[in-house]
Amino acid sequence: MTDVYIAGVGMTPFGRHMDKSYKELTAEAVQMALTDAGANKSEVGEAFFASCVIGFLQDQHMVPGQVALRSMGFEGIPIFNVEGACASATSGLYLAAQAIRAGSCDIALAVGTEKMSADDKAKMFAAFDSAWDVTTVESNQENLLKMGEGITPPKGSQSDKPYSMFMDVYAAFCRQHMKTFGTTQEQIAAVCAKNHTHSVHNPFAQYQVPYTVEEVMTAPPITYPLTLPMCAPISDGSAAAVLCSAEGLKRLKGDASRAVRLLSSVFRSGTNRAADEYEKHITALAAAEAYEKAGVSPGDVSVVEVHDATAMGEIIQVENLRLVPWGEGGPAAVRGDFTVGGRVPVNPSGGLESRGHPIGATGLGQIFELVTQLRGEAGARQVEGARIAVQENGGGLVGLEEATAAVSILAKQ
Repeated sequence: MTDVYIAGVGMTPFGRHMDKSYKELTAEAVQMALTDAGANKSEVGEAFFASCVIGFLQDQHMVPGQVALRSMGFEGIPIFNVEGACASATSGLYLAAQAIRAGSCDIALAVGTEKMSADDKAKMFAAFDSAWDVTTVESNQENLLKMGEGITPPKGSQSDKPYSMFMDVYAAFCRQHMKTFGTTQEQIAAVCAKNHTHSVHNPFAQYQVPYTVEEVMTAPPITYPLTLPMCAPISDGSAAAVLCSAEGLKRLKGDASRAVRLLSSVFRSGTNRAADEYEKHITALAAAEAYEKAGVSPGDVSVVEVHDATAMGEIIQVENLRLVPWGEGGPAAVRGDFTVGGRVPVNPSGGLESRGHPIGATGLGQIFELVTQLRGEAGARQVEGARIAVQENGGGLVGLEEATAAVSILAKQ
């Protein structure tokens, strides 16, 4: 199989960029990735542009990638638009790697961009409404919210302000885990406090303010057991990566020793599993395949970035990635296992809830962090001796789990 390398990465700060267009955000991240790789635009053979709500919120319903990349000088090459809800950017990464392995090109660009901030808050939150089957909304909600039955939310634990309907779903996932494994709100808060502390050292993070566990638990509620700091914010931003084969790497003018190998990149769609069939979770199955293809095991992993649209997501996904047994994610978080300096640092970037979550860019934002870690260039948040990195990224909901999920494994040369 053709070896694939990530030769360059780029990323805007995630946050609210009301003064920048999606084209400007894209150009900033792409130029940073090209410079990092030592690549010229003319050397890129194919490009994959990921986004979800640029059409809904920016009215660019068609050809957003062609519009954005043409404006910065990309001409003539195949440009593909990719959408996979919150996993859109990793979809672009996967397709770029596949293009290289297929011999279609030896240098490819993956970029994800989202501009979600809007003055119309109702429209802004409505952007999430089609991340599941829109013809069965009532049954979607009924089936997913059933997962949280058996735990009664305390009085006053639900916000009276607008929030995404998916937070109710994530809260149901939380309560199911609490009911099944004894996970506590304090354990979820420990994950959140850890991630907000990590992001203090990340200049690209939307939030750079630390929280204590107590501050997280007493913060304004969203929907039990979730409080405001536990939930990913609305974000704008862009992230990009330049991928190449060994031959492509030789053509680039950057330092080839800084390139990171993409050992495996696995995508799956979900199945009609039962809620208690944890071993059949979409991410658990993707992780098993990714480890096998990469020739590594969970015990080899140095650093991880997971999709934590809420802090509970980290607990669920570290279990699916087999970093701890099912039900042990909460206690491990309290022990500090997933803190920088701990057994397996998770989300040194701050994760989605603190670094930010511009949904079409999120996956490549994770890749930016992991490449930075494997290069030893992460500064105060650096994971010492990082050699093997795992990325998990999921998108949408179908049935009782994500519609699509990706696990990618990267390695230092």
